[in-house]
Amino acid sequence: MAKVVSTLFISADGVAEIDPDWHFPYFDDNMGRAVTEDYDTSDVLLIGRETYDSFAGAWPGREAEGGDDAPFAKQLGDMRKVVVSRQPLEFSWRNSELVQGDLVDAVAALKADAGVKGILIPGSISVVQQLLAAGLVDELRLLVHPVAARKGRKLFDEGDRPYHLRVTATEAYPTGVIRVIYAPAEAPGQAGYDDAKEQLATGS
Repeated sequence: MAKVVSTLFISADGVAEIDPDWHFPYFDDNMGRAVTEDYDTSDVLLIGRETYDSFAGAWPGREAEGGDDAPFAKQLGDMRKVVVSRQPLEFSWRNSELVQGDLVDAVAALKADAGVKGILIPGSISVVQQLLAAGLVDELRLLVHPVAARKGRKLFDEGDRPYHLRVTATEAYPTGVIRVIYAPAEAPGQAGYDDAKEQLATGS
């Protein structure tokens, strides 16, 4: 089964709707390496309409300009891009297609497709939220910035049950950014204060 990986820039207070003012000052070669690793996991990009419009408005031009980021722009252009939109779209960026039918069913089919290596969701908060609720996200790869944004859309929405996660990898960068990779986990056993107090250190 292909993995579904969500990659997000996020603030310390959980805002995943990035503001360039708090994001770009922290972008260094470590973060660039992490982003490259995330994209190298996959051959399909799954993105929402707003993310698609942002990417399609920037990366084809950067590829054509042939600057330092042209190789990455070409990598994006060559990838299959599956776009989630309630409205029909006319695509100007190569290898782009509209998700067919129900999102959850379409992603389950992509995961089961033997020809798909991996599915990456960059940004696209609403898409991630829907797939988290459906249990289809295999990894959350978060680059946590040392800033409380205090406004903007958060990754985790209101719901009736918690999402339990386990940490599979962490890195701390000199900028203060922390890379955390989470995978879904089973809920821990029941416990209360009486269980917790046994773990408290006792004074001498």
